[in-house]
Amino acid sequence: MRPPGARGNRSPGIWSCPMATAAEPRPASLPLPGGRPGATVRLHPLLTGRLSASPAAVHRERGRLARLRALGIGVPRERWSEIPVPVFLAEHPGAGAVLVDTGFHPAVAVDPKQAFGRLPGLVMKDIRMEPGQAVTDQLRGHGIAPADVSVVVMTHLHSDHAGAVAELGESTFVVSRREWEVGGASGSLKGYNPRQFDHAFDWRTVDFEGGDAGSYATFGRSHDLFGDGSVRVVSTPGHTEGHMSVILRLKGREALLTGDAAYTRRTIRDTALPYLVHDEHRFRRSLREIQLYQRGAPEALIVTGHDMEQWRELEPVYE
Repeated sequence: MRPPGARGNRSPGIWSCPMATAAEPRPASLPLPGGRPGATVRLHPLLTGRLSASPAAVHRERGRLARLRALGIGVPRERWSEIPVPVFLAEHPGAGAVLVDTGFHPAVAVDPKQAFGRLPGLVMKDIRMEPGQAVTDQLRGHGIAPADVSVVVMTHLHSDHAGAVAELGESTFVVSRREWEVGGASGSLKGYNPRQFDHAFDWRTVDFEGGDAGSYATFGRSHDLFGDGSVRVVSTPGHTEGHMSVILRLKGREALLTGDAAYTRRTIRDTALPYLVHDEHRFRRSLREIQLYQRGAPEALIVTGHDMEQWRELEPVYE
């Protein structure tokens, strides 16, 4: 989730100068190891923390006060929305443990300012992470050592999604090529902190503009990560230039993890956009693909990026 008040990539600013990254990602050679014909996964939603933001930042309002209200100015704190910071664990029969995003770094439990940095922390309020909520702690609770996570799929590289990258250095990280380019050249005003993810790990990029990108269901560009249909990434830009969502095959149905291509169920139901997006035209196009997917697969589990009401209804595991 990008901090309210952050500017789009097309706006000039002190953080817009490109920066070199230390990590050198390589193009992903697909399929990744571990695929099994007909494989399905077990899905565990994991909550790594929460924060609060003005409702007008999550679902934009109209009028001359819209920007101020999105920043929370004049909005009583008791009316602010509680926002989950999720991670998803998928257990694959061949590839083993696969994560989608990493959530907050464990240090946030001690010092909430570590979540976003000083400036974004002025608008992201009430950042909370309980002891034991870090993704690595929760993995151990499922009997999985962090070093045994085979793949981490990054929907995008904003701080609330990439905060714990450093804790998973034995994994292969998969990110869209464009997201890596933009994230490594951006700063906190755009929601990124390259120091969180710019580590010399095994980074692999998928290119949705390349000739090997296919289509899937209602999504125009996709990649099948393990070659068995169990874990697909689909291009859903707009929130960021390189944002992608993830489709998992469960027993009897699919699960679509929208990431920040849809903050809430209301985003999908009412086309209720957040106040700020990087590219509104592309966000709407991606959201339309999600809406059409939901219409064509009403039995699918669709989990949005930051909907606390939905989060409270989720089961501990889906098979």
